[in-house]
Amino acid sequence: MLELFSSGVMSVWLDMAGLHRSKLDADKRLSWLDTPGFVVPAQPEPATTATLAQYFKDLASKGPSGGQAVWMQSGPVLLANKQGTTPKPAASLTKIATTLAALTIWQPSHQFETLVSATGPIQNGVLQGDMVVSGRGNPVFLWEEAIALGNALNRMGIRRVSGNLIVSGNFAMNYAPTLAESGQLLKLGLNAKTWPRIASLAHRSMAPGTPKPLLQIAGNVIVAPEPTSTQLLLRHRSLPLSQILKIVNVYSDNKLSQKIADLVGGHQVVANKAAAIAGFPRGEIQLINGSGLGVENRISPRAACAMLVAIQRKLQPYGLNIGDVFPVSGSDLTGTMVQRQIPTATAIKTGTLRDVSALAGVMPTRDRGLVWFTIINRGGDIIGLRAEQDRFLQKLVQQWGATPPPTTIVPHPSSVNVRSHLGDAKRIEIVFGG
Repeated sequence: MLELFSSGVMSVWLDMAGLHRSKLDADKRLSWLDTPGFVVPAQPEPATTATLAQYFKDLASKGPSGGQAVWMQSGPVLLANKQGTTPKPAASLTKIATTLAALTIWQPSHQFETLVSATGPIQNGVLQGDMVVSGRGNPVFLWEEAIALGNALNRMGIRRVSGNLIVSGNFAMNYAPTLAESGQLLKLGLNAKTWPRIASLAHRSMAPGTPKPLLQIAGNVIVAPEPTSTQLLLRHRSLPLSQILKIVNVYSDNKLSQKIADLVGGHQVVANKAAAIAGFPRGEIQLINGSGLGVENRISPRAACAMLVAIQRKLQPYGLNIGDVFPVSGSDLTGTMVQRQIPTATAIKTGTLRDVSALAGVMPTRDRGLVWFTIINRGGDIIGLRAEQDRFLQKLVQQWGATPPPTTIVPHPSSVNVRSHLGDAKRIEIVFGG
């Protein structure tokens, strides 16, 4: 934000808002830049006003006017507002709150660990005893991770476990709701001879030449506290948090988002943290879960924009930006971006329920810089509502001018196609005999 002030862009914003520089001392202006959620109204622009009016006119046949809401700002300057402070069914815009709450607890580079230990010695390829898997909260332990884990154990020379598979701690595989189910899935994943078809499909998505693990566990899956006397074999680290959040938002993964919300402390903790950090009234976010499933999840358009700005602010000290945790048009070509015509280089989060279509994000423009926006629509024609949103944003970019995206929102290469990073053997540290 200080860069904007020194470049003169902030002065333009203040002049647009009728706050002339001669009337304000520098300290006051700079202090406002650090005020979360602070906005000032811009002088009405005829072209923007006409475009907004036409947008709502086009929506008239798709749903009640009371169900349509918009908030749009450039820096601290408010450009458009229709029911912007009223909580609306937000669908998967709820994941913006979950993303922000996670970033208030952990750094973007944080990795969750899963520890694998043995209760007995390894002799002639056989672990003589039980294998113990203790989770530390990895929310995205999928088939690819199990395959990588099995291959690591095979590299250690382990081909068979004579005892049981003991699972403990906060371990979940494929979002299974219980430790017992997660343990059963892991047992299957460690041995290619027992793979279901979905595990084989996951293996095909991994790097060419990835081996198929062959680890037979003779005993049963047992849910129990971690034994006191074990030998640590290896330490498995999850994807960095920033990449996990990218998966959440690119694919709008409800189960993964809920897992993260649970790790944070639940949906009420998510709402409290989001409102406090982003600086909007607590009443503008009402959640019943951390994913967005259900019209009872309500967020005001203003609050959604404030949370996105807060996320950008959280990421910048680590050399990351909003494009590293949300899909970006033109860069991320999968997930909810498919078949959308959103202006290039726009970082977005979509939200969809049976009669809700929501869109929030930030798009670069020549005349208005980074424009943060939230659009929430109600109506039964979801495909039509999406098309209208895309056309609305395209018209605004035509008016304000397209521009090469600034580096402050360009995603880093490691955040594009993050699912390909699942099953990376480099995240496994062999401890025993390594």
